[in-house]
Amino acid sequence: MKRTIFTGAGVAIITPFDDAGKINFEELGKIIDNQISEGTDAIIITGTTGESATLTDEEHKAAIKFAVECTNKKIPVIAGTGSNDTDYAIQLSQYAEKVGADGLLLVTPYYNKCTQKGLIAHYTKIADAVDIPMIVYNVPSRTGVNIKPETYAELCKHKNIVAAKEANGDLSAIVKTRRLCGDELAIYSGNDDQIIPILSVGGKGVISVLSNVAPKDTHLICQLYFEGKVEAAAKLQIDYSDLIDALFCEVNPIPVKAAMKLLSWNVGSVRMPLSEIEPQNLEIVKTALKNHGLLED
Repeated sequence: MKRTIFTGAGVAIITPFDDAGKINFEELGKIIDNQISEGTDAIIITGTTGESATLTDEEHKAAIKFAVECTNKKIPVIAGTGSNDTDYAIQLSQYAEKVGADGLLLVTPYYNKCTQKGLIAHYTKIADAVDIPMIVYNVPSRTGVNIKPETYAELCKHKNIVAAKEANGDLSAIVKTRRLCGDELAIYSGNDDQIIPILSVGGKGVISVLSNVAPKDTHLICQLYFEGKVEAAAKLQIDYSDLIDALFCEVNPIPVKAAMKLLSWNVGSVRMPLSEIEPQNLEIVKTALKNHGLLED
């Protein structure tokens, strides 16, 4: 059985920007400290929610290094180092390993739309080039590529490929992956509305957008489930369904950054080509935050 990087709720953390559009490291440090104090189980830096697609190479590396240093081994740091260029993904992954990241998150190659054979070759080449655990990220709605259970069965034979972040929404495929891979591949929910369903088939937790604004309760959903309090865990998941929906009323991370601003975090704007949230959707986010006592009337 492979070592699990973390169990519970890891936050797919946003990247705050200052007025000049640069990474606001001071605010990022405050956000990370707050996440740790609120019980988050892992920091996932420079993922989709962190706007990795529009970070320069220098910014990407600086954010990873900063998160590692700021967290100071209190909880694991998982660096998003995925790319549709295998060699670049290797370079980023090796850098993250060098500066002390505890694990890597690697999205499937986007736009190229490689085959299942290509996925196996891509991830194997990266896994051969590092010596820290890797989480494969399957999000076909963004990448146009879906990882099949049979492909996971091949990938999990590699000692460094230890987990999958699953955001394909297909619970039946996840069940088949669990059957084929067993304990050789941990599964994390990549969708906040499917935490309990994925835990129910042996998942290890969630890599969460919701955790940015509700870290304590996102952690608690997982904790309650693992303590055998399934009904309470499910109730909490259901109670938060309105806020989860609100955080995806526009493409991620537009709503969650708007929510963070409403909660007085100095996160700045999203980077183009993303645009600021539409006024009617901002009201949806406000209402959901108020429903959970996160924002005062």
